[in-house]
Amino acid sequence: MPPPIDLEFFSRDDRITLAIKALKCDASLSQRHVAALYGVPRSTLKDRVKGIASRRDIQPNRSNLTKAEEEALVKRIRDLSSRGFAPTVEEVRNMANSLLAARGEGQVGVCWVYRLVKRQPDIKTQLSRPRDYKRILCSDPAIIEPWFRLVANMKAKYGILDEDTYNFDETGFQISLGGSVKVVTASQQRLKPISRQAGDKEWITLIAAINAMGWLIPPFFIFRAKNHQQAWYHGNPKDWRVAVSDKGWTNNEIGVAWLRHFIDHTTARTVGGYRLLIIDGHESHQSVLFQDICKENNIITLCMPPHTSHILQPLDVGCFGPLKRAYKKEVGALANYDVNHIDKKAFLAAFLAVYKGVFSSNNIRSGFRATGLVPINSEVVISRLEIKPRTPSPPLPTTTWQPRTPSNAFEIDAHSTLISDRIRQHHSSSPASIIEMVQQFNKGAKMMVHSYALMADEMGRLRAANAAATERKQRMSRHARTASPASFSGPEAWTTR
Repeated sequence: MPPPIDLEFFSRDDRITLAIKALKCDASLSQRHVAALYGVPRSTLKDRVKGIASRRDIQPNRSNLTKAEEEALVKRIRDLSSRGFAPTVEEVRNMANSLLAARGEGQVGVCWVYRLVKRQPDIKTQLSRPRDYKRILCSDPAIIEPWFRLVANMKAKYGILDEDTYNFDETGFQISLGGSVKVVTASQQRLKPISRQAGDKEWITLIAAINAMGWLIPPFFIFRAKNHQQAWYHGNPKDWRVAVSDKGWTNNEIGVAWLRHFIDHTTARTVGGYRLLIIDGHESHQSVLFQDICKENNIITLCMPPHTSHILQPLDVGCFGPLKRAYKKEVGALANYDVNHIDKKAFLAAFLAVYKGVFSSNNIRSGFRATGLVPINSEVVISRLEIKPRTPSPPLPTTTWQPRTPSNAFEIDAHSTLISDRIRQHHSSSPASIIEMVQQFNKGAKMMVHSYALMADEMGRLRAANAAATERKQRMSRHARTASPASFSGPEAWTTR
């Protein structure tokens, strides 16, 4: 018969462990008697004796991972997401499978990731937005902060006022491209409704410039044409300008023409001695003639860091998105009224119908405010970054270390030392506290092992992808001597270059 014990020092799982040890030490004891002695359910004790794991160490049947494995997986997902590289559902499933493979288990099911998200409040599923890899890398506080210091310093150096702060950029329109709209259709219809649009695929460029006080410089368009047509100018505002080029894109000559257009419409409204013009790194904005004219007219140009216009440029943040949505809606309405051909005249009419509502004073001011330019406030942008600022490593603690689940090598070492000290001084501490610390130590060590397994699996896949890319680059470029169509097995006559 085991000696009487004070159960108040032990948790439920600890009492179950002691009950199992008592049964092993004395085979004559019944499970009913031992369960009553240690204050645990008889059914639970029976399951543990049979080898059924506790819920503390393994999740119910809905989960294939242990609790420690699942916590390590969630931690990895959050870490990747905080740096702007949130994994896909398939990638999370592969991470889970790599943990299972490490202990010789099978794979998780197709819906396992969605069940994981439901039971873990720290993660969620969300549709991602396609974005250039370079833009993601440039969304870093280490790149963004110097930009705001530059703007503040230049405004202070030249005494530039908010009233003299401008932003300009180009954006393109496919003149016949409408957008998706919600329609009302017959309830019996199974196929997805199709909205009509004109077949024209001509490209038109708009050069727009806005002032931080909420007003717009008259639009400047670039058409793909050789000559101007009188019909373009009929019925449209007299201060609009149109340039022509072979492809409908800007060039150095057109860039200078726009600059003179800008000077004509801003000189009389200048309050201070200098104007600030926020630009991107396009070649036409960097030409010698463009910069010389700016210097002659006291215009200070500042170029944003590469690949950051989506967060730093007022036109991108506040105006261009709503403008394109409004234009697509207008074009879609024309198509529904059997307007099957949209030319430059129709484009100008559609643009005229929507641009005033988009380039409102409120939208323009919001663009400058959201990009932290007026007033200058870098935190407005940094707080929205997908890549969060790196926090410095915390200093080593100077106070007495308190027991908790270890998450790094230092904490494991401190935990181990504390456990050793408690064991040596067992007479002054309860067994329950030592057991709890051992369990915390075990949990932390498992999580670190699982985290390492996830990173090792990811590193292996990255190395394989890199090796395949390197192999493709090293292959010689070979060309056929014939211009005839060929299958993917290749023409018979090859030349090597």
